[in-house]
Amino acid sequence: MALPLPTTRAEIINYAEKGRPEDPGLELLQEDPHDIILFKESAGGGWVKTRLLDLPGRSMPSQPKGQLKFHIQGIELKQFVAKWDDVEFIDFWEKRLERETADRIKSGDFTGAYPFLAVLIRDYPNRPNLRTLRSEFLLRDALSRFKKGEIGPALAMLEELHRYAPEYKSQAVLTGIGMMTDRLMQKLMEEKKLELAQKLLARLEKDYLGKSLSSIKKWNETFLKMAQERQAKAIAALKAEDFRAARRLSRESIYLKPTIENGKELVRKIDQIYPLVNVGVLQTAKDPDPTRLDNWAARRAGRLLYRVLFEMKGAGPEGGEYEFLFGETEQSPDRLNFSMFLEPENLEPPLNAVDGFYIADRLAARVLPESDVYFSPWAAALEAIGLDGPKQIDCILRRPNVLPSALIQMTVDGSWFGGKPGEPTGDYRRDVVEGDVVRYTLVGEQRTATQPREIVEIRTESAADGVAKLLKGEVDVLDQLFPADAVRLEGNRKVRVAQYPLPSVHMLVPCSDHTFLAERTFRRALVYGTNREDILNGELLESLEVPGCRVLSGPFPAGIEMNDPLGYAYDQSIAPRRYEPRLAKLLMTMNANQLGAIADRKKEEPPKLEPIRLAYPPENLSRSACEAIKSQWELLDLEVELVELPVGEAFPKPGTADLAYVAAAVWEPIIDARRVLGPKGMAGSTDQLIGLGLRRLEESKNWKDARDRLLDLHFISHHELPVIPLWQLVDSYAYNRNLLGVGSEIVSLYQNAQKWRLTQ
Repeated sequence: MALPLPTTRAEIINYAEKGRPEDPGLELLQEDPHDIILFKESAGGGWVKTRLLDLPGRSMPSQPKGQLKFHIQGIELKQFVAKWDDVEFIDFWEKRLERETADRIKSGDFTGAYPFLAVLIRDYPNRPNLRTLRSEFLLRDALSRFKKGEIGPALAMLEELHRYAPEYKSQAVLTGIGMMTDRLMQKLMEEKKLELAQKLLARLEKDYLGKSLSSIKKWNETFLKMAQERQAKAIAALKAEDFRAARRLSRESIYLKPTIENGKELVRKIDQIYPLVNVGVLQTAKDPDPTRLDNWAARRAGRLLYRVLFEMKGAGPEGGEYEFLFGETEQSPDRLNFSMFLEPENLEPPLNAVDGFYIADRLAARVLPESDVYFSPWAAALEAIGLDGPKQIDCILRRPNVLPSALIQMTVDGSWFGGKPGEPTGDYRRDVVEGDVVRYTLVGEQRTATQPREIVEIRTESAADGVAKLLKGEVDVLDQLFPADAVRLEGNRKVRVAQYPLPSVHMLVPCSDHTFLAERTFRRALVYGTNREDILNGELLESLEVPGCRVLSGPFPAGIEMNDPLGYAYDQSIAPRRYEPRLAKLLMTMNANQLGAIADRKKEEPPKLEPIRLAYPPENLSRSACEAIKSQWELLDLEVELVELPVGEAFPKPGTADLAYVAAAVWEPIIDARRVLGPKGMAGSTDQLIGLGLRRLEESKNWKDARDRLLDLHFISHHELPVIPLWQLVDSYAYNRNLLGVGSEIVSLYQNAQKWRLTQ
């Protein structure tokens, strides 16, 4: 037949009068789908690329007669005709793809075969040979990867083949899966990734139930042997009264093989003899103190070692709910008289030995500036102390006070009972400190039969490491979670997650005489130069929705829900400052000009902007936040140095930092406002407006006055910025479901420690 002269479209030749078309290789997939008609030499030879031919079964007729009509690619508007007798062969598009795929698989070119196979799966899923072709690709590619040492990818391909075509060379495929899983299990064990190895084995047992997979039997026997060895050592340790080792080994045994004979019974027996609870913490405490505002670890551990005269048990509609250690309290209707009634008959030694005279002396000492327990709000509130015998103390107040019990949260130490000052009075004593492990052992008899005789705090490398230890059973409790980890753990059946009822307030607190930080304009620039919303949602919450976590405009908690009484000090009408880096730069320039003008008037050198040293506690939530803040401030051309504090410390020593990242327990703003903002508080503010606001707050006669003046103080703090507010986090804790009695509305993790009970 006669053909037009050869032309090209995008460098692709669509017909020729002689020869055969060249093999384009992978570039074939760049062409539009087409068939190729090859003509007999007797008809003049040549070939053409046509649009896909509409032929029955997409194959050449067995006895073709008449004419074949077709459209040449690139000449779509003209129809061509050829006699069937002149056609030698038609190379159909899908058969060509199959041939290309098969040839490349055979030659070991799996990278080249894959795109052809993908097109076949997408466009021709019903081709009769496709299932075999795809199966052959998976099998050969898996074997090739295995020879190269790529065990994981090779196993994934074999398992995909088994799911896709279980009938295809099934015994060979299962043999390969068994060999590869055996290698992978061995590798995981050598790398001490026991948890991953167990998860892999559990999945294999589930996926290949009833099938002869050699690795399942081998590794089940291996884990059983390991579990039996640990169980035997646990029994020996129990006989030797090495309860710590016995507990650890017995738990390791059932972790390795949950179904081991007598495994849970042994754990239960050891827990009954010597109850011990491991607690995963981000920080161990250096100086335990249950009343600390700025140190989570000190506050947590302090609850084990010390009792508090008035201990906060929870949050109510009007501030905190406090429990008097020695009995009951009563406040007169006019709020001018606050009485304490001692009930020694209901107390255990040594609490029952304290009388009202001694407590009255301690309350009186709290008003003396030279006393180590001096607290100015209490001194301003108290008019006189009266005694009605040894069991009743009456505090006469200068003016009505809405929450006098919060003013006397005093740590009760050994000196109250004839011991040494600072001596612990709680149920536990710090026993052993071994690196990142701190042991607290019970003193005296157990309050309940199940009360832990030992609580062991184990410092984890990160929040994620803590979660891993909880899931593996290495710790029974996590005292603090990343908000995102709390959300993820809620779906785990082995773990309970609960929120502390009171959120923590995160802020940057000035702690040096840095010339620029002393200026309100500069601090305001830092606020505008910090994308707090981005850091909170991206870095800390990992883009998850966590109710109650939000950016703040002041130093007080905003509550968890709308109209939450916990947010009684927070003015919801004051919106946090937005991220505006250009405004931040402008304010920095203005501040530098102001300082320069002052220096000129004094005929002094203008101050130089020194690097800002930003200190943070040694745990990864604070570290992540400060690293993000540093990156954003560097965009403002600020030089920032990060300072990691020693373990157990939450506030830097003088001269070591300029700003401190603090997660504060501002649970009772009516009292904590001075502890945060006052001259002797964290911020050490001498601002006159702040001072006036604090004094007016302490003169409040009722809750309405207190709330109004706290809102005023919020407004002042928002503008004066004695601290740089960041965000509020709703903190959570998690514990193994085998630990009972922890509680769900606890302010402190160890609030109910005497009621803890381990079960199996």
